[in-house]
Amino acid sequence: MLLHVPEVLTGDALKQLRGELQSSLQGAEWSQGAATSGQQATQRKQNRQLMAGSASGDRLAPLVSAALERHPLFVSATLPRHVLPPLFNCYEGGGHYGSHVDNAIHRDARTDVSVTVFLSEPDEYAGGELVIEDTYGTHEVKLPAGDAILYPSTSLHRVEPVTSGRRLAAVTWVQSMVRDDWRRSMLFNLDMTILRLRQKLGDSDDVVALTSHYHNLLRQWADL
Repeated sequence: MLLHVPEVLTGDALKQLRGELQSSLQGAEWSQGAATSGQQATQRKQNRQLMAGSASGDRLAPLVSAALERHPLFVSATLPRHVLPPLFNCYEGGGHYGSHVDNAIHRDARTDVSVTVFLSEPDEYAGGELVIEDTYGTHEVKLPAGDAILYPSTSLHRVEPVTSGRRLAAVTWVQSMVRDDWRRSMLFNLDMTILRLRQKLGDSDDVVALTSHYHNLLRQWADL
C-alpha cells in the first residue's frame, strides 16, 4: 500500500527541524550516505547523511518519531510494533539513489514499511522525485515539507538526481504487527470505513459489529 500522510510535522516543530538541519550541514556530522548501505546499494547511492549517534541526529530523530507515532493515519496504516530511529539525508549537486530495495533487516528489526518524511518544499529543489514501483505501475512522489509517504519495504524505488537546490528528508522503517502488506491494506481500509460510518451513524449495532470484525482479524493476523 502506497499512502500519503499529510502534515506529520507542522508549525514550530517543522521550522526548528529544518533550521537545525540546514545549520548542521556546514559541520562535520554529515558523511557519505553510501557508507550506511549494503554492497549493492552503495554503488547506486550518492548523497550525504547525518551520522548516526551525532548530537544533531540524536536530538532531531525523536521529534520525527514522536510526530509519526502521534499521527492516526500512520498508526492505522502501519500498525507499528517498532519504529526505527529516523535517518536524515541530503541530496544536492546531482545527488541521487538508484533503484534498490531496502534491506530486510535493519538494526535488528524487520522492515515491513518504508517511510520518507519530506523536509524541503518542492520548489526548493529541482528533480529529486522519489520513484516507487509496485504492481500498479510507477509512482513519482514529491511532497510538501512535513508530509510523509509510506510504502512497502519490498518495493523497488529510487531518488532521481537533484539538479538544483537541496532536498532534505528523514527516512525510517516500521516493523509492523502485521507483516503482510495485503492484510495491512485490508485492515486499514476497514478501519477507515468504520471511522466514516461512526461519523455518520455513531456507535450503532452495525458499526460495533464491524469494529469487532476488525479486532478479530487483527487478533488472527498479528505477529507478536
